[in-house]
Amino acid sequence: MTEPDNDTSQNQAPYTTWPNQQADDEAKELPADEAEEGDDDPTFAQLAAVSAERDEYLDQLQRSRAEFANYRRRVDQERQIIGDLAKRDALIQFLPVVDDFERALAAVPEEDRSNSWLSGMTLIQQKLAGILERAGVSPIEALGEPFDPSQHEAVATEPGTTGTHVVEVYQKGYRVGDQLARPAMVKTGNPPAAAGTPADADTTAKDAPAFDA
Repeated sequence: MTEPDNDTSQNQAPYTTWPNQQADDEAKELPADEAEEGDDDPTFAQLAAVSAERDEYLDQLQRSRAEFANYRRRVDQERQIIGDLAKRDALIQFLPVVDDFERALAAVPEEDRSNSWLSGMTLIQQKLAGILERAGVSPIEALGEPFDPSQHEAVATEPGTTGTHVVEVYQKGYRVGDQLARPAMVKTGNPPAAAGTPADADTTAKDAPAFDA
């Protein structure tokens, strides 16, 4: 009796590739039109829409931040201006007191200038002037200066003059920082260098001795 042949390897076809590798190879051999079908996938369209929406929100955020920074800068500037105006208005209230002190001290007779009460008034006037100076108040230089309507108020003009320069100050003007607190009340006339020339010429002509012909 013949024994069955258990060697069946000769009856089976040998594997040339692994099954998974064969599937990958088949996928690689898909036509180009089938490979591009993924571009029409709704998932890709949704991703593109989300990306566009994200860019729009980012642009809006950047614009909002810039607008808020500009708003904050504008509010700070307005707050500074309002503070300066309030400070100026408060300091202006002290200017008449300074004027009264200056007029009172200027009106004291020479024989009374050694009195102790005058020294006390002078000290008070100096303290008040120091407080205003530390607060940014400064007087406007006017006497002998060219007339400037932005800081001088002409209330009189010498007859027969050009009125281009300040020849007398009736009331001091003041600034608070760079802002005008009160213009100086002045009288205008000729420049200082030319103010005495015509008058001197007239006086010389009048005082000259007359000779008979």
